[in-house]
Amino acid sequence: MDTWNLTELAEFSSTQKVKRDLCKTKWFNTVLVCLETGQEIPSRPEPYDVCFYVIDGNGTITVGTEKVNVARGRLVFASANIARGIKSTNRLTI
Repeated sequence: MDTWNLTELAEFSSTQKVKRDLCKTKWFNTVLVCLETGQEIPSRPEPYDVCFYVIDGNGTITVGTEKVNVARGRLVFASANIARGIKSTNRLTI
């Protein structure tokens, strides 16, 4: 069994987003993404489903043409091949 303390693993950089693979299997990939205020991951389609869970902070997640403001505890699902992006409005951990 593997366990992670996501709060302890969160790392931020003032110059770029920080993305850390936590668990990769044949069926899924779990990634920790940390964005400083104002940083973003531009919207683009990906060939896989993704589930974003906001651990801390605030921002906006775009899925297709819809934008949702997110904060701690919010869960957002995006289907494969639909453009998705993230913008941090306050240091964001997903």
